[in-house]
Amino acid sequence: MKILRRLLFWLVGVPLLLVLSLQLYFLLQILWWTQFNPSSTSFMRQQLSVLQEKKPDAKLQHQWVPYNKISNHLKRAVIASEDDSFVDHDGVDWEAMQKAYEKNQKKGKVVSGGSTITQQLAKNLFLSGQRSYLRKGQELVITYMLETCMDKQRILEIYLNVVEWGVGVFGAEAAARHYYGSSAASLGPAQSARLAVMLPKPRYFDKNQGSAYLQRRSELIMKRMNSAELP
Repeated sequence: MKILRRLLFWLVGVPLLLVLSLQLYFLLQILWWTQFNPSSTSFMRQQLSVLQEKKPDAKLQHQWVPYNKISNHLKRAVIASEDDSFVDHDGVDWEAMQKAYEKNQKKGKVVSGGSTITQQLAKNLFLSGQRSYLRKGQELVITYMLETCMDKQRILEIYLNVVEWGVGVFGAEAAARHYYGSSAASLGPAQSARLAVMLPKPRYFDKNQGSAYLQRRSELIMKRMNSAELP
């Protein structure tokens, strides 16, 4: 019996302790970020590593700015484009995920994610870009941690400061300067709509700024922006 208990401890107990320790790490990090700003994210570090493989001295374009220094136009555009029920859901929009699943099944490939802003932030902060059920499960756990520990305004503030907006371009301030030579605070409606539409494929649109889809979708988002509710 002693040998069996020891075997169960190593096969079940140790992996369980490791998983719980990892969740505790995520939770403590999130609690820290309720008061202090993250200087980088897992996704930012991954992209920097990719850039430095080709150019060892490569650096990311990134500059943190507080919530009130980001144009309300950009906030509304991002919510309208990425997560129009952001202020109402508890972190996960199950209806949007179901629609995305059905759309992907119909197309036979992943063309839509259905992830909320909070889910995207969870992935960017801690996880890799690999797709798997295990990673998705972990993403959901972190998402609920974020929603429990932070208010919506803080979640949106961090998201807008760390999300990828081009090749090596992260955050609203860097994006505004990279594409328009201005600050995030001074972005107008058309500029904001265009930046919001770039988010699902920022590196692609960084290299294809003349995309007809980008223009059409930007015009649609401009029409929807005024109805987007800010936290």
